[in-house]
Amino acid sequence: MDTGGERQSMRIEWNIRYLTIAAYSLVVICLSIVFYLIASDITVFGEKVSAFMGSLHPIIIGAVMAYLFNFILEIIERHITGPIMKKSKMKKLGRALGIIITYAIIGTLGYLFAIIVMPQLIASIARLVTLVTDNFDNISMWVTDQIQSLHIREDYLQYIVDWWNGVLDNALGFVTGLIPVIGSIVGVVLESIWNIAIGLVVSVYLLFDKDRFRALGRKVTYSIFHGPRANRTLELARRADTIFGRFLSGKILDSFIIGILTYIILLIFHMPFPILVSFIIGVTNIIPFFGPFIGAVPAVFIIAIVSPIQALWFIVIVILIQQFDGNILGPKILGDSLGISAFWILFSLLVAGKLLGFVGLIIGVPLFVFIYSVIKDNVERRLAKKGLPIETREYF
Repeated sequence: MDTGGERQSMRIEWNIRYLTIAAYSLVVICLSIVFYLIASDITVFGEKVSAFMGSLHPIIIGAVMAYLFNFILEIIERHITGPIMKKSKMKKLGRALGIIITYAIIGTLGYLFAIIVMPQLIASIARLVTLVTDNFDNISMWVTDQIQSLHIREDYLQYIVDWWNGVLDNALGFVTGLIPVIGSIVGVVLESIWNIAIGLVVSVYLLFDKDRFRALGRKVTYSIFHGPRANRTLELARRADTIFGRFLSGKILDSFIIGILTYIILLIFHMPFPILVSFIIGVTNIIPFFGPFIGAVPAVFIIAIVSPIQALWFIVIVILIQQFDGNILGPKILGDSLGISAFWILFSLLVAGKLLGFVGLIIGVPLFVFIYSVIKDNVERRLAKKGLPIETREYF
C-alpha cells in the first residue's frame, strides 16, 4: 500500500483568494450580529458607554491639563532648566524641576483668582441683579416716554414698546439667572473635585513621561503601517499638535492679556463693574471672530444699566482694544495668519459651534485648519502628478 500517496491526496489545498473572502465574510457576519444586539437594546448600550466614559473622566481631564500646561513646561525647559536637561544623567531632575515650577505658576494663578477675582465677580453679579430688579420699572418707563416723545404712528409705537418690553424681560431673566448659573458651575466643579484631583496627578505623570509616550506612539504607528504611510501619519500628528497647541495656548494667553488690559482701562475711566465686564471680555475673546461681539453685547448692557453715556464710551474702548488685539497683540502671539480666509473661519465656527456647542467655538478653527491643510496637500500632490500648477492664482 502506498500510504504516502494517500496522505498526499488527503492534503487540503488552501486557496488564498477564497480564504480571504471567507475571513471577510466572517468578520461582516460578526459585526452584523454585534450591530443587531446594540440596536435591539440601544438604551442599555448607551448606559454602558456612559458608565465607561465616566470612568475615563479623570484620564481625559488629566490629558487636557497636560496638553494645556505643556506649553508652559516647554518655555521653562527652554529658558530655565535647559542646561540641566542637556546632561543625560540630570534629564529627569530637570524635567521634575520644570514640572514643579509649572504647577507652582498654575497654582498661584488659581489661588489669586479664587481669593481676589471670584469674590469680586460674585459681588458684582449680586449688585447688578439688585440694580436691575430695583430700577426695572423706572428704566422701562423712561424708555417708553422717550419713544412716545418722538410722535411715531400709534401702530408702530405699540410695536416698538412691545419689542422693548420683551428685550427688558429677556434681559431681566438673563441677569437674575446669572447667580444660579454661577452656583451650578461651582456645584459641578465641587462634584468633580475628585476627578480634577486625580486628573492633576495623571497630568503630572503624562508630562513627566511625555517623551516615552511619544516614543510609544511612534512605535505603535510603525508596527501598524509601512514606512511611507507611518511617516505620513506621524507627520500629520505633529502638524495637528502644532496647530492645536499654538492656537489654544496662544489664544488663552492673548485672552488673559486682553482681560487684564480691559480691567485697567475700565478702572482708569471709572467704568462700573470693571471685574465682571473684563472677565466677560477675556473669556469670550477665546472664541475667534465672534468672541469680541459676543462679549461686548452683555458688557454694554451691564454698563448701560448704570450709565448709558459710559456704555457708549465703552463701545469705543472695546473697538480700540480689539483693533490692538487683531493687528498687534494677536499676530505677535498666534503668528501672522492661520492660513485660511475669514470666510473659512466663519464657516468653521458655524459648523463646529452647531455640532459641539461652546467647545466647538473654541476648537473649530484649529480643527478646520488641520483638515484644510490635509486636503490642500492631497490636491496639490494630485495636481503635481498630472503636471499641473499647484498655485491657486494660476487658475484665475
